[in-house]
Amino acid sequence: MRIIYVHGLDSTANSVKGVLLEKYCKIHNPDIEVIRPDLNEAPNKVFDRLCELVQQAQKANEKVVVMGSSLGGYFASLVSNETGCPAVLLNPSTKPHISLQRFVDDKVRDTTSCDDSAATVIYRTTGGWAMTLQDLDWFTSHKLQQITYPEKVFAVIKQGDELLDPKVATDFYQSQGVEVVLQVGGDHRMTDFEQQLPMIMECLLSHC
Repeated sequence: MRIIYVHGLDSTANSVKGVLLEKYCKIHNPDIEVIRPDLNEAPNKVFDRLCELVQQAQKANEKVVVMGSSLGGYFASLVSNETGCPAVLLNPSTKPHISLQRFVDDKVRDTTSCDDSAATVIYRTTGGWAMTLQDLDWFTSHKLQQITYPEKVFAVIKQGDELLDPKVATDFYQSQGVEVVLQVGGDHRMTDFEQQLPMIMECLLSHC
């Protein structure tokens, strides 16, 4: 089996949760390969790359799961819809076309009439992705409106998420028939991820 770990916005292939997941599997599930791609690039490229990784595994008749945190949870949802693979979501973003608007200041808005405005960099992540207005347009045209295979999706959401409204994600996924574990307290980064791993892996394996 392969698990493709999809990191969040300000993260990299060496994200804390991704590394912890890989270490856990090496000890407790050595037959599982954890793939941790660096996804600091335009959203269309991220989506295409993840779908390609999943489809490569499927063609090799290998079980494959996408696990995504925050913005990675959004991508994991899209990829699951597209490929039919199971997905595990950690404090997933459901409306990046809205939440990422926080990076668009008045100066950028004033230049939207310019021909090159779409290429204007509005935010540069710690991993090096130069987010543009064109990227925001991609998120707008790829809104997460449904979950095609809810029986294959599992979400862990913290009520203490200080960055994304946990109620929005909980209501959306539950309305789609997705199993949601809503936990009291916590934070957006899910700093207790290591303690949660036994439960997460048990649920992951049950959804495959």
